[in-house]
Order: sequence, then structure tokens, then C-alpha cells
Amino acid sequence: MAKMHVEVVSTEQQIYSGEAEFLVAPAQEGEIGIYPRHVPLLTRIKPGLLRLTVPGSKEEVLVAVSGGMMEVQPNHITVLADTAIRGEDLDEARAAEAKRTAEDALKHAASDQDTAKAQAALASAIAQLKALEYLRKRVH
Repeated sequence: MAKMHVEVVSTEQQIYSGEAEFLVAPAQEGEIGIYPRHVPLLTRIKPGLLRLTVPGSKEEVLVAVSGGMMEVQPNHITVLADTAIRGEDLDEARAAEAKRTAEDALKHAASDQDTAKAQAALASAIAQLKALEYLRKRVH
């Protein structure tokens, strides 16, 4: 099967760099699937789960993202995520606590900037919890 190079980068670190046969991303208008030789595309991604089918592996590579941009070229995809966490690094207790903290911050936001920060934190926590839910369904 044809392959493409995928790079997933957050503001803090490189999360994934390697080959993939298929990628599913939470694009702004809905989930989008990308195969090699896809037409060039630039899209915003919303909080959610990136799923990569990697050659020679039965398991998908999962990355929870809180938003960002994705550039698709025929044989190369770059995801620039605001924040991103690999599936195996997710912690349900930490994500649930981050969600509670963000909801509380949203209730007590005193300015538009505070509201925006709380909404971004909430979106990130929800994306992590969705990723964990997907992992749980996949295992059972």
C-alpha cells in the first residue's frame, strides 16, 4: 500500500514523525480521512483525535489534539497542533481534573481573555477524554 510522511507537532514538542497509510483528523467541518496522493489541502483542526494507520502495525497511533492547522500535500502531512498528547500518554484522572478546573475557570472568567483561555483548556481536556473513550471502546 502507498505511504505518506506525517508529522504531528505541538507548540512544545514533536509528537509523531513517520510513515502512515491513512490518517483521520477532526477537521473544522467534520472528520476527514486522508490517503497518500490526496489533493493539497489546508484546514483548521478542532479538538479531537488524530488516528494514524501505520505500515506494519495492527494498532493505530492515536494523538489527542486541542486544535490547530493541518497541511496536506500528496505525500506529506503536517499537523501543527496547539497541544497534542499521544494516546499512550493520556491520563484519565488528570484529564477529568483539567476539565473540572477549566469549567470552574469558565464560570468565574472576568474578561474575554480569561474566557478564551478557559474555553481552550476545556476543549483540550474534552479531546483527551474523547481519546480515552475511543481507546476503551477499541480494547473491549
